[in-house]
Amino acid sequence: MKVNRLICLCLVLLFVSFNLSCAPKRVVVAEPEAAVPGNKLFNKAEELLADQSYGKALEYFRQYLALYPEGPLADAALLRIGNINIEQQEYAEARSNFNRLLSEYPDSGYAGDARLGILNAYYYEGEFSQVIQLASIMLAEPLPAEYIARTYVILGDTYIAMEAPEDAVYFYAMAYKVSEQQRTEILVEKLKMAINLLDTPALLSLLDHIQETVPRGYLLYQLGVNYAVEENYEEALRALSGFVREYPENEYFEDATLLIENLSEKTFYHRTTIGCLLPLSGRYRIYGDRALKGIEFAMSRLKNSPDSEPINLIVKDTGSDPDQIISATEELVQQRVAAIIGPLVNAGDAAVIAQENGIPIITITQKENITEVGDNVFRNFLTPDMQVKTIVSYAAAVLGVSKFAILYPQERYGETFMNLFWDEVIENGGQVVGIESYDPVQTDFAPSIKKLVGLYYDVPEDLREIVWPPEEEEMGAIKEEPSEEIADEKEEPWEPEAIVDFEAIFIPDTPTKTGLIVPQLAFFDVDHVYLLGNNLWHSPKLIEMAKEYVQGAILPSGFFSGSRAPHVREFVASYEMTYGETPGVIEATTYDTAMMVFEIVTNPDVESRSAIKQSLLDLRDFPGVTGLTSFDDTGEARKQLSMLQIEGRRFQELE
Repeated sequence: MKVNRLICLCLVLLFVSFNLSCAPKRVVVAEPEAAVPGNKLFNKAEELLADQSYGKALEYFRQYLALYPEGPLADAALLRIGNINIEQQEYAEARSNFNRLLSEYPDSGYAGDARLGILNAYYYEGEFSQVIQLASIMLAEPLPAEYIARTYVILGDTYIAMEAPEDAVYFYAMAYKVSEQQRTEILVEKLKMAINLLDTPALLSLLDHIQETVPRGYLLYQLGVNYAVEENYEEALRALSGFVREYPENEYFEDATLLIENLSEKTFYHRTTIGCLLPLSGRYRIYGDRALKGIEFAMSRLKNSPDSEPINLIVKDTGSDPDQIISATEELVQQRVAAIIGPLVNAGDAAVIAQENGIPIITITQKENITEVGDNVFRNFLTPDMQVKTIVSYAAAVLGVSKFAILYPQERYGETFMNLFWDEVIENGGQVVGIESYDPVQTDFAPSIKKLVGLYYDVPEDLREIVWPPEEEEMGAIKEEPSEEIADEKEEPWEPEAIVDFEAIFIPDTPTKTGLIVPQLAFFDVDHVYLLGNNLWHSPKLIEMAKEYVQGAILPSGFFSGSRAPHVREFVASYEMTYGETPGVIEATTYDTAMMVFEIVTNPDVESRSAIKQSLLDLRDFPGVTGLTSFDDTGEARKQLSMLQIEGRRFQELE
């Protein structure tokens, strides 16, 4: 913002300089002073004006008009008075004098200058709509090229003041085009500073409409700079190469040449070389090994397919040390990989390095906001947002649930799920009618459950209902109060009932913790409601702990090895034959990710990293074993997740 204000200030100063340089020249009367009445007076006024003694000059010009209203220099005197009014910020007075000149001296050679003076007065007052309206009227009339150019410049300055630099550049370029007399350094500086304010779409639009050599050269150079700043290196190279080829005399030629050298170094890559960042040592090794198996299995499948182009896979161990991740990512940059798969943990630093070097990176992580690092950063993993959307959509559309409760651990993980779930319920037109948290380290969840169903707080006696058995009464009979002895025998202790006003309850926690919670829900009469969980529920441990209490529970899954889908069954069978074990969600996810990347980089039409990135963004419903996969415009994967239900001692896939 400060930079833009500074540029606008500079343009205002240039506006003043330009208009002073283009103002009518000083009139020096050559005839003997006695020959034409008033010459001496007018010349004195001009000398004062040249010395910037505006107040005294104004007095002499006014005196000339008073003494010689029909004099040959009366129109010039009116023009000078109007210009002095502008210098003294008397804009209404200036317009009055310019209009007087146009009215009393319609054939004056200063009529064009008077019209420009009126535009200047409106500009300085900030009446920009008036400037645009009057300028369009002026340009509709036949004018000398010099006046047309000066009108275009005023329009350009006006649009800069209105924060519309694209329009400003257009009019500055038109001023440059129509009159060689106006091709001053000041105009070129105005043009350059306005172009510097343009975004990429505006530059592309103007390049389609402006053909004049000098403005077009500046536009093309700025386009290359913008692309470089946006880390769109291939387009930057294309624009800058065109610039140095077409405009070798431009002042930015050397800068463009140096930038091309730097970008060429950044954009050179090996088309079928893929980098992998995986924790193959340290505490996350078990996950890294599983991820690598998924990628290697994809490699083996690619080798077995006919006419497949070989992939060079470079695997880097990230361990569990952020510094090791940084060095491993930088090594992949030096090895000119086309794309990167991973990391699984501590993905932020790797994403930043990949983004800075224009390398598409597909992370396998739940790290929040990872794709916001830049447009080269993607994520293909099961996220809380993805799970919640699937659960709520299924509950609302298929089960017909409209009232939900949430019971969540009071920690970052649980709070994330709680907020997402709540928002998604509202988005689907439902209600969250109950919400409670619990300490994640506790094992007694009774207090939280009792709060959820209205059993936690005592009810005052005067609000308790004691329902007496009704007695048959004859019409007209008077009901007698029971004796104290009988009343004591009939009265029973008052016990509140659980208020279960929801149809489904969502619990985002581990199978071990959920296995403790669900039986306690039943103890407090929270039954006959749908139990909704997250992907962590997909564990035999939950069924083992909660048994009959979790029957019918529903949860999303990033990958279900027992799926009935033919391509999933074939994948599982082949994987088990190769490794002697059943693949899990990590193996399936890295397998899908690798297959996507391999398919893209072996496409002969994909000739740059930016093309790889665009191909990922254009991907629609990739038929992966983890579900149909697409990427949205932020780089987040959008998947059709499996929905599972607990039946007996097994998980079953829901239609």
